[in-house]
Amino acid sequence: MAGQTDIVRCGLIGENLGRSRFADGLQLLCHAHGLTLDFDLIDSAGRTDFDFESTLEVCRDEGWTGVSVTHPFKRQSALWLGDALDSTVARIGSCNLVIFEPDGLKGGNSDHTGFISVWRELEGDALPGRVAMAGAGGVARALVYALVDLGASVVLIWDGKPDLAQDLADAVGPVAHAVPMSALPDVLHGMEGLVNATPLGMDAYPGSAFLLPLQGRPGWVFDAVYTPVETDFVTAARAAGLNVITGFDLFRHILKRSFHAYSGTAPEQQMGLDLLETLKPKD
Repeated sequence: MAGQTDIVRCGLIGENLGRSRFADGLQLLCHAHGLTLDFDLIDSAGRTDFDFESTLEVCRDEGWTGVSVTHPFKRQSALWLGDALDSTVARIGSCNLVIFEPDGLKGGNSDHTGFISVWRELEGDALPGRVAMAGAGGVARALVYALVDLGASVVLIWDGKPDLAQDLADAVGPVAHAVPMSALPDVLHGMEGLVNATPLGMDAYPGSAFLLPLQGRPGWVFDAVYTPVETDFVTAARAAGLNVITGFDLFRHILKRSFHAYSGTAPEQQMGLDLLETLKPKD
């Protein structure tokens, strides 16, 4: 935790950030708590000379409170932090929150803690059951560990890069299994949950990681994409009558945790969530 401060100096590093509402959310929370936000959006899209690690070092040297990290730098962020990660984030191997403490560095993963929180908010004590997850990158690493921590019985993982899926399944242990994309029509039957942990569905990456309309009669779905909120995957899930957890649902919880880490102030649970709900697109 950064410790209490009147000015939150931070930013977001990632690719294709033009429609991100992260700064807007932090501004709402800062204003509600009498704090000043000084925020920079650092978009690497189209920058062939972009150096992620040098950018982090510049942020630290300029006295930033911290920086949030999104696709495609979450795993690289964890490697950069190294021994500064706590055991939970080190286990995940993916970091989306870097805090520059006076006495060193600290890394967090609000994808992991945020998903557990949003699951409890929307699904209570229900177990995730058997889950199929598309993607094996930074957000996928956080989500699969969150699913295991929530009591998932099986998590099947596939990715366009099969080695990534296998490496993640091996790291997680017996609950997780990598499956080839060619096997999807068969393995999706009998799944109780479907998770999109890929960029597919974002404005910059249109499409769906799952064949639509959805097959196999799952009970719930989660889409990590939140711009737009109503992706093709989410729309198909609603049409099928499934319980839907959107990327925006997770986004609210990530913002609350990020604000707490940056400011040292924990917003009251429902106040924070209700306030951030105003960021949700109306269309």
